[in-house]
Amino acid sequence: MRSRAIGLVLGFAADRAFGDPARHHPVAGFGNVAHTLEQRVWADDRKAGARFTAILVGGAAITGLVGERLVRRRPLTRTLLTASATWAVLGGRSLSREAAQVNAWLDADDLPAARKQLTHLVGRDPSELDALEISRATVESVAENTSDAVVAPLLAGAVGGVGGLLAYRAANTLDAMVGHRSPRYLKFGWASARLDDVLNFVPARVSALLAAALAPIVGGQPSAAVSVWMRDASRHPSPNAGPVEASFAGALGVQLGGTNTYGARVEHRPTLGEGPPAQPNDIRRAVQLADAVDLGALALSALIAVRAGRPRRQQQPDR
Repeated sequence: MRSRAIGLVLGFAADRAFGDPARHHPVAGFGNVAHTLEQRVWADDRKAGARFTAILVGGAAITGLVGERLVRRRPLTRTLLTASATWAVLGGRSLSREAAQVNAWLDADDLPAARKQLTHLVGRDPSELDALEISRATVESVAENTSDAVVAPLLAGAVGGVGGLLAYRAANTLDAMVGHRSPRYLKFGWASARLDDVLNFVPARVSALLAAALAPIVGGQPSAAVSVWMRDASRHPSPNAGPVEASFAGALGVQLGGTNTYGARVEHRPTLGEGPPAQPNDIRRAVQLADAVDLGALALSALIAVRAGRPRRQQQPDR
Protein backbone atom coordinates (compact mmCIF):
# COMPACT_ATOMS: atom_id res chain seq x y z
CA MET A 1 0.00 0.00 0.00
CA ARG A 2 2.98 2.31 0.39
CA SER A 3 3.57 1.76 -3.33
CA ARG A 4 0.01 2.90 -3.96
CA ALA A 5 0.43 6.04 -1.86
CA ILE A 6 3.74 6.93 -3.49
CA GLY A 7 2.25 6.27 -6.93
CA LEU A 8 -0.62 8.67 -6.22
CA VAL A 9 1.84 11.37 -5.16
CA LEU A 10 4.05 10.85 -8.22
CA GLY A 11 1.07 10.84 -10.57
CA PHE A 12 -0.26 14.03 -9.00
CA ALA A 13 3.17 15.65 -9.41
CA ALA A 14 3.29 14.56 -13.07
CA ASP A 15 -0.12 16.11 -13.72
CA ARG A 16 1.00 19.36 -12.13
CA ALA A 17 4.30 19.39 -14.02
CA PHE A 18 3.14 18.29 -17.46
CA GLY A 19 -0.66 18.48 -17.61
CA ASP A 20 -2.57 16.19 -19.93
CA PRO A 21 -0.60 14.34 -22.62
CA ALA A 22 -0.74 16.42 -25.80
CA ARG A 23 -1.24 13.37 -28.02
CA HIS A 24 -2.64 9.86 -27.55
CA HIS A 25 -4.39 10.67 -24.28
CA PRO A 26 -5.72 7.41 -22.73
CA VAL A 27 -9.04 9.03 -21.81
CA ALA A 28 -9.53 10.14 -25.42
CA GLY A 29 -8.78 6.59 -26.51
CA PHE A 30 -11.37 5.26 -24.10
CA GLY A 31 -13.85 7.80 -25.45
CA ASN A 32 -13.27 6.49 -28.98
CA VAL A 33 -13.91 2.93 -27.82
CA ALA A 34 -17.07 4.03 -26.01
CA HIS A 35 -18.33 5.88 -29.08
CA THR A 36 -17.76 2.85 -31.30
CA LEU A 37 -19.56 0.55 -28.87
CA GLU A 38 -22.43 3.00 -28.52
CA GLN A 39 -23.05 2.92 -32.28
CA ARG A 40 -23.46 -0.85 -32.06
CA VAL A 41 -25.54 -1.26 -28.92
CA TRP A 42 -27.56 1.95 -28.60
CA ALA A 43 -31.26 1.57 -27.94
CA ASP A 44 -33.81 3.88 -26.40
CA ASP A 45 -33.82 1.70 -23.32
CA ARG A 46 -32.35 1.84 -19.80
CA LYS A 47 -31.29 -1.80 -19.86
CA ALA A 48 -29.23 -1.29 -23.01
CA GLY A 49 -27.56 1.71 -21.40
CA ALA A 50 -26.87 -0.24 -18.22
CA ARG A 51 -25.17 -3.00 -20.20
CA PHE A 52 -23.14 -0.42 -22.10
CA THR A 53 -22.01 1.18 -18.84
CA ALA A 54 -21.23 -2.13 -17.15
CA ILE A 55 -19.10 -3.35 -20.06
CA LEU A 56 -16.98 -0.22 -20.25
CA VAL A 57 -16.62 0.60 -16.56
CA GLY A 58 -16.20 -3.04 -15.65
CA GLY A 59 -13.63 -3.49 -18.39
CA ALA A 60 -11.64 -0.51 -17.14
CA ALA A 61 -11.72 -1.82 -13.56
CA ILE A 62 -10.63 -5.32 -14.62
CA THR A 63 -7.80 -3.90 -16.72
CA GLY A 64 -6.46 -2.02 -13.72
CA LEU A 65 -6.86 -4.94 -11.33
CA VAL A 66 -5.12 -7.35 -13.70
CA GLY A 67 -2.29 -4.87 -14.23
CA GLU A 68 -1.73 -4.54 -10.49
CA ARG A 69 -1.95 -8.29 -10.06
CA LEU A 70 0.77 -8.87 -12.61
CA VAL A 71 3.23 -6.58 -10.79
CA ARG A 72 2.19 -7.35 -7.21
CA ARG A 73 5.66 -8.72 -6.34
CA ARG A 74 7.49 -5.76 -7.91
CA PRO A 75 6.87 -2.70 -5.73
CA LEU A 76 8.76 -0.27 -7.95
CA THR A 77 6.86 -1.34 -11.07
CA ARG A 78 3.59 -1.21 -9.16
CA THR A 79 4.40 2.31 -7.98
CA LEU A 80 5.14 3.43 -11.53
CA LEU A 81 1.94 1.78 -12.82
CA THR A 82 -0.11 3.64 -10.19
CA ALA A 83 1.68 6.88 -11.00
CA SER A 84 1.01 6.49 -14.72
CA ALA A 85 -2.67 5.74 -14.17
CA THR A 86 -2.99 8.67 -11.76
CA TRP A 87 -1.40 11.05 -14.25
CA ALA A 88 -3.72 9.80 -16.98
CA VAL A 89 -6.94 10.34 -15.03
CA LEU A 90 -6.23 13.62 -13.21
CA GLY A 91 -7.07 16.97 -14.76
CA GLY A 92 -6.01 19.55 -12.19
CA ARG A 93 -3.31 21.26 -14.25
CA SER A 94 -5.55 21.57 -17.30
CA LEU A 95 -8.43 22.96 -15.22
CA SER A 96 -6.23 25.62 -13.62
CA ARG A 97 -4.64 26.53 -16.95
CA GLU A 98 -7.97 26.93 -18.77
CA ALA A 99 -9.43 29.06 -15.98
CA ALA A 100 -6.32 31.22 -15.82
CA GLN A 101 -6.52 31.82 -19.56
CA VAL A 102 -10.15 32.95 -19.28
CA ASN A 103 -9.03 35.35 -16.57
CA ALA A 104 -6.20 36.63 -18.77
CA TRP A 105 -8.60 37.41 -21.63
CA LEU A 106 -10.93 39.24 -19.25
CA ASP A 107 -8.01 41.27 -17.90
CA ALA A 108 -7.22 42.20 -21.50
CA ASP A 109 -10.87 43.25 -22.07
CA ASP A 110 -11.15 40.70 -24.88
CA LEU A 111 -14.66 39.32 -24.35
CA PRO A 112 -14.81 37.32 -27.62
CA ALA A 113 -11.61 35.46 -26.70
CA ALA A 114 -12.82 34.90 -23.13
CA ARG A 115 -16.12 33.49 -24.40
CA LYS A 116 -14.31 31.14 -26.75
CA GLN A 117 -11.94 30.00 -24.00
CA LEU A 118 -14.90 29.38 -21.69
CA THR A 119 -16.20 26.67 -24.03
CA HIS A 120 -13.25 24.53 -22.89
CA LEU A 121 -14.73 24.53 -19.39
CA VAL A 122 -18.53 24.60 -19.67
CA GLY A 123 -21.28 23.40 -21.98
CA ARG A 124 -23.44 26.51 -21.76
CA ASP A 125 -23.79 29.00 -24.61
CA PRO A 126 -21.31 31.85 -23.95
CA SER A 127 -22.19 34.04 -26.94
CA GLU A 128 -24.11 36.67 -24.93
CA LEU A 129 -22.23 36.48 -21.64
CA ASP A 130 -20.62 39.59 -20.16
CA ALA A 131 -17.51 39.66 -17.97
CA LEU A 132 -19.47 38.94 -14.76
CA GLU A 133 -21.33 35.97 -16.26
CA ILE A 134 -18.09 34.59 -17.71
CA SER A 135 -16.48 34.94 -14.28
CA ARG A 136 -19.38 33.15 -12.61
CA ALA A 137 -19.32 30.30 -15.11
CA THR A 138 -15.57 29.87 -14.68
CA VAL A 139 -15.70 29.84 -10.87
CA GLU A 140 -18.54 27.31 -10.97
CA SER A 141 -16.58 25.09 -13.35
CA VAL A 142 -13.43 25.30 -11.23
CA ALA A 143 -15.39 24.29 -8.13
CA GLU A 144 -17.27 21.38 -9.70
CA ASN A 145 -14.33 20.02 -11.65
CA THR A 146 -11.99 20.21 -8.68
CA SER A 147 -14.10 17.42 -7.25
CA ASP A 148 -14.64 15.50 -10.50
CA ALA A 149 -11.15 15.83 -11.99
CA VAL A 150 -8.93 15.62 -8.91
CA VAL A 151 -10.51 14.77 -5.55
CA ALA A 152 -12.73 11.90 -6.72
CA PRO A 153 -10.08 10.05 -8.76
CA LEU A 154 -7.52 10.41 -5.96
CA LEU A 155 -9.93 8.91 -3.44
CA ALA A 156 -10.86 6.15 -5.91
CA GLY A 157 -7.18 5.36 -6.34
CA ALA A 158 -6.58 5.33 -2.60
CA VAL A 159 -9.36 2.80 -2.06
CA GLY A 160 -9.25 0.79 -5.28
CA GLY A 161 -5.76 1.23 -6.67
CA VAL A 162 -5.28 1.28 -10.43
CA GLY A 163 -8.62 -0.44 -10.93
CA GLY A 164 -10.35 2.27 -8.94
CA LEU A 165 -8.61 5.03 -10.87
CA LEU A 166 -9.54 3.63 -14.27
CA ALA A 167 -13.09 2.69 -13.29
CA TYR A 168 -13.81 6.14 -11.90
CA ARG A 169 -12.48 7.94 -14.96
CA ALA A 170 -14.42 5.57 -17.23
CA ALA A 171 -17.67 6.28 -15.37
CA ASN A 172 -17.06 10.03 -15.33
CA THR A 173 -16.25 10.05 -19.05
CA LEU A 174 -19.41 8.11 -19.89
CA ASP A 175 -21.48 10.56 -17.85
CA ALA A 176 -20.05 13.40 -19.94
CA MET A 177 -20.72 11.50 -23.17
CA VAL A 178 -24.18 10.03 -22.62
CA GLY A 179 -25.36 11.15 -19.16
CA HIS A 180 -27.17 14.31 -20.23
CA ARG A 181 -30.92 14.68 -20.70
CA SER A 182 -31.18 14.84 -24.47
CA PRO A 183 -33.80 12.83 -26.37
CA ARG A 184 -31.17 10.30 -27.47
CA TYR A 185 -29.67 9.73 -24.04
CA LEU A 186 -32.56 10.26 -21.62
CA LYS A 187 -32.97 6.50 -21.18
CA PHE A 188 -29.73 5.11 -22.63
CA GLY A 189 -27.56 7.40 -20.51
CA TRP A 190 -29.52 6.93 -17.28
CA ALA A 191 -27.21 4.27 -15.84
CA SER A 192 -24.06 6.25 -16.62
CA ALA A 193 -25.48 9.37 -15.00
CA ARG A 194 -26.64 7.56 -11.86
CA LEU A 195 -23.34 5.68 -11.49
CA ASP A 196 -21.44 8.95 -11.71
CA ASP A 197 -23.73 10.42 -9.03
CA VAL A 198 -23.02 7.49 -6.72
CA LEU A 199 -19.25 7.55 -7.26
CA ASN A 200 -19.06 11.30 -6.66
CA PHE A 201 -21.30 11.47 -3.58
CA VAL A 202 -18.51 11.16 -1.00
CA PRO A 203 -15.78 13.01 -2.99
CA ALA A 204 -18.06 16.01 -3.54
CA ARG A 205 -18.61 16.38 0.18
CA VAL A 206 -14.93 15.85 0.94
CA SER A 207 -14.21 18.61 -1.60
CA ALA A 208 -16.75 20.90 0.06
CA LEU A 209 -15.26 20.19 3.49
CA LEU A 210 -11.72 20.89 2.29
CA ALA A 211 -12.83 24.10 0.57
CA ALA A 212 -14.41 25.27 3.81
CA ALA A 213 -11.41 24.32 5.94
CA LEU A 214 -9.01 26.07 3.54
CA ALA A 215 -11.13 29.20 3.05
CA PRO A 216 -8.63 31.43 4.95
CA ILE A 217 -6.15 30.92 2.10
CA VAL A 218 -8.36 33.14 -0.06
CA GLY A 219 -9.43 35.48 2.73
CA GLY A 220 -12.60 33.58 3.56
CA GLN A 221 -14.01 32.04 6.72
CA PRO A 222 -14.67 28.31 7.20
CA SER A 223 -17.90 29.07 9.07
CA ALA A 224 -19.23 31.10 6.14
CA ALA A 225 -18.41 28.34 3.66
CA VAL A 226 -20.11 25.69 5.81
CA SER A 227 -23.13 27.94 6.35
CA VAL A 228 -23.65 28.50 2.61
CA TRP A 229 -23.06 24.80 1.94
CA MET A 230 -25.68 23.70 4.48
CA ARG A 231 -28.21 26.32 3.40
CA ASP A 232 -27.87 26.46 -0.39
CA ALA A 233 -26.43 23.18 -1.69
CA SER A 234 -29.83 21.51 -2.00
CA ARG A 235 -30.98 24.28 -4.35
CA HIS A 236 -28.59 23.08 -7.04
CA PRO A 237 -30.02 20.57 -9.55
CA SER A 238 -26.96 18.34 -9.14
CA PRO A 239 -26.67 16.44 -5.82
CA ASN A 240 -22.88 16.60 -6.02
CA ALA A 241 -22.08 19.89 -7.73
CA GLY A 242 -24.30 21.67 -5.21
CA PRO A 243 -22.17 21.12 -2.08
CA VAL A 244 -18.90 21.98 -3.84
CA GLU A 245 -20.15 25.11 -5.60
CA ALA A 246 -21.92 26.31 -2.46
CA SER A 247 -18.84 25.79 -0.31
CA PHE A 248 -16.64 27.62 -2.83
CA ALA A 249 -19.18 30.47 -2.96
CA GLY A 250 -19.09 30.79 0.82
CA ALA A 251 -15.30 30.53 0.99
CA LEU A 252 -14.82 33.16 -1.73
CA GLY A 253 -17.61 35.40 -0.43
CA VAL A 254 -19.36 35.56 -3.82
CA GLN A 255 -22.71 34.63 -5.27
CA LEU A 256 -22.99 31.87 -7.86
CA GLY A 257 -25.97 30.49 -9.77
CA GLY A 258 -28.39 32.21 -12.12
CA THR A 259 -29.60 31.71 -15.67
CA ASN A 260 -27.67 29.31 -17.91
CA THR A 261 -28.36 28.78 -21.61
CA TYR A 262 -27.60 25.44 -23.26
CA GLY A 263 -28.54 25.85 -26.90
CA ALA A 264 -32.34 25.98 -26.98
CA ARG A 265 -32.63 25.01 -23.29
CA VAL A 266 -32.57 27.67 -20.59
CA GLU A 267 -32.08 26.85 -16.89
CA HIS A 268 -32.86 29.32 -14.13
CA ARG A 269 -30.83 28.09 -11.18
CA PRO A 270 -31.23 29.44 -7.63
CA THR A 271 -28.33 31.46 -6.31
CA LEU A 272 -25.65 30.08 -4.00
CA GLY A 273 -24.04 32.39 -1.47
CA GLU A 274 -24.89 35.90 -0.43
CA GLY A 275 -21.92 37.99 -1.56
CA PRO A 276 -21.54 40.13 -4.69
CA PRO A 277 -21.47 38.48 -8.14
CA ALA A 278 -18.18 36.78 -9.01
CA GLN A 279 -15.64 39.17 -10.55
CA PRO A 280 -12.74 38.34 -12.91
CA ASN A 281 -10.34 38.51 -9.96
CA ASP A 282 -12.38 35.81 -8.22
CA ILE A 283 -11.32 33.36 -10.91
CA ARG A 284 -7.76 33.67 -9.66
CA ARG A 285 -8.90 33.16 -6.09
CA ALA A 286 -11.02 30.14 -7.08
CA VAL A 287 -8.01 28.53 -8.76
CA GLN A 288 -5.92 29.23 -5.66
CA LEU A 289 -8.54 27.57 -3.47
CA ALA A 290 -8.88 24.65 -5.88
CA ASP A 291 -5.12 24.06 -5.84
CA ALA A 292 -5.19 23.97 -2.03
CA VAL A 293 -8.13 21.54 -2.06
CA ASP A 294 -6.21 19.33 -4.50
CA LEU A 295 -3.22 19.15 -2.15
CA GLY A 296 -5.47 18.41 0.79
CA ALA A 297 -7.14 15.60 -1.15
CA LEU A 298 -3.74 14.19 -2.11
CA ALA A 299 -2.61 14.11 1.53
CA LEU A 300 -5.87 12.46 2.59
CA SER A 301 -5.71 9.89 -0.20
CA ALA A 302 -2.11 8.96 0.55
CA LEU A 303 -3.02 8.54 4.23
CA ILE A 304 -5.99 6.32 3.34
CA ALA A 305 -3.81 4.18 1.08
CA VAL A 306 -1.15 3.69 3.75
CA ARG A 307 -3.58 2.96 6.57
CA ALA A 308 -5.58 0.55 4.43
CA GLY A 309 -2.46 -1.55 3.97
CA ARG A 310 -1.58 -1.86 7.63
CA PRO A 311 -2.36 -5.31 9.04
CA ARG A 312 -4.87 -5.32 11.82
CA ARG A 313 -3.54 -6.19 15.23
CA GLN A 314 -4.74 -9.55 16.38
CA GLN A 315 -6.57 -9.40 19.64
CA GLN A 316 -4.84 -11.17 22.50
CA PRO A 317 -6.91 -13.95 24.05
CA ASP A 318 -8.24 -13.23 27.51
CA ARG A 319 -6.31 -14.92 30.25
